[in-house]
Amino acid sequence: MLTLSDSRNSRRHFLTAGGLALGGLSLPQLLSARESLVRVGLPTKDVSVVFLFMQGGPSQTETFDPKMTATSQHRSVTGETATAIPGVTFGSTFERLATLADKFSVVRSFATGDGNHDIKPIVGRATNGANIGTIYSRIVGSAHPATGLPTNVTLLPPAVDSDATKPITSFGRFDSAGPFGAAYAPFVPGGGGSFQENLQLRMSADRLGDRRELLTGLERLQRRLDSSGAIGSTTAVRQQAFDVLFKGVGEAFDLSNEDPRAVARYDTGPLIRPESIDTRWNNHKLYRDHTQTLGKLMLMARRLCQRGAGFVTVNTSFVWDMHADANNATMSEGMRYCGIPFDHAVSAFIEDIESLGMRDNVLLVACGEMGRTPKINAKGGRDHWGKIAPLLIYGGGLKHAGVIGHSDPIAGQPASNPYGIDNLLGTIMHALFDLGQLRLVQGLPREIQQIIERSNPIGELV
Repeated sequence: MLTLSDSRNSRRHFLTAGGLALGGLSLPQLLSARESLVRVGLPTKDVSVVFLFMQGGPSQTETFDPKMTATSQHRSVTGETATAIPGVTFGSTFERLATLADKFSVVRSFATGDGNHDIKPIVGRATNGANIGTIYSRIVGSAHPATGLPTNVTLLPPAVDSDATKPITSFGRFDSAGPFGAAYAPFVPGGGGSFQENLQLRMSADRLGDRRELLTGLERLQRRLDSSGAIGSTTAVRQQAFDVLFKGVGEAFDLSNEDPRAVARYDTGPLIRPESIDTRWNNHKLYRDHTQTLGKLMLMARRLCQRGAGFVTVNTSFVWDMHADANNATMSEGMRYCGIPFDHAVSAFIEDIESLGMRDNVLLVACGEMGRTPKINAKGGRDHWGKIAPLLIYGGGLKHAGVIGHSDPIAGQPASNPYGIDNLLGTIMHALFDLGQLRLVQGLPREIQQIIERSNPIGELV
């Protein structure tokens, strides 16, 4: 990607002018074939999706289905808290979400199908190995025509914290484009890579404000890339890059442009101080990343939705795997590291969207790749469990029902209204498109046509 920074290496100038530099998607992929980015007449809805992936597998019991009448080995180890819905409780870590429970839906009968560590709800069999956002961008185009903003973005901790741990990719890549082509892969701020390193243009602060000097610098950069064969023919790309630089793409990724009061409302950093995280767990650095970055990532997601990003994936890494082993904390301690920041960040996001009048324009989905065993293990953790998993869905113009379905007495499997990943994908597609009309669109890849045909959303929501 293209990096702009002044000769003094000012972080402020780097973030403001260099928003495009923070991604894993190459400049020609983002800007080439502009004429195909938006297809006239597509049956899209004015909805953006934020998919908050709870990697590692969150417990259904300590989140949205505490089962306090079950035995001590099965009920929530963190207790419960009453919600805004009479008779419905959440795990006690979710105090703020409990007060907002009448504004979203939790599905207590959702299952991902197996207990494997992967990222199957967002990238898996149902999506032909592509991020769901790639399906969206393959239909509507890879960039917003007015702002130049990528329509498909994945936010990981390095997007807001240069000290964050490198993302784990051994369980799946959030930037996967599957069979749909690299041009539609998610834009990953902070993704790095050799191509990103090659596209650096360093200019003084005063020269950054001179468009003629900037264009001259871009031309020199293009000649260098041309000689290496990195881009090929760049005449059109040069002009498109110049246009996009001044259409506010960088501004969207720069939280220093946000109201400081909003940044403070979202910020999860003060909730769990890094020095309070027990370093005996091998994953303590991941807990640190989660606590320090989740709120900022959710705020950035809101900013992107406002500016034309149709699909934003958010993930703070592999933190919900609470076995109570050498790597992972116990359920009670893990919910302090993971649940408290989640409760704060998601509540701030929902309250923000509500105050902005965007409830029908933003769909928030939060889930992981599985749930946890109904029975606590001998060390105070819960192990892998694919028969049921927590799922939160907010906004998107859907008909929210509070609680959908219910589980058996120990939260081990659905006892009514069972739903799976295909239903979740169908719900997302329903929120984004008029599926009846989308079926009539010519020229869509066969894989996307098949996804449209089998889209069967969660019935209570549509």
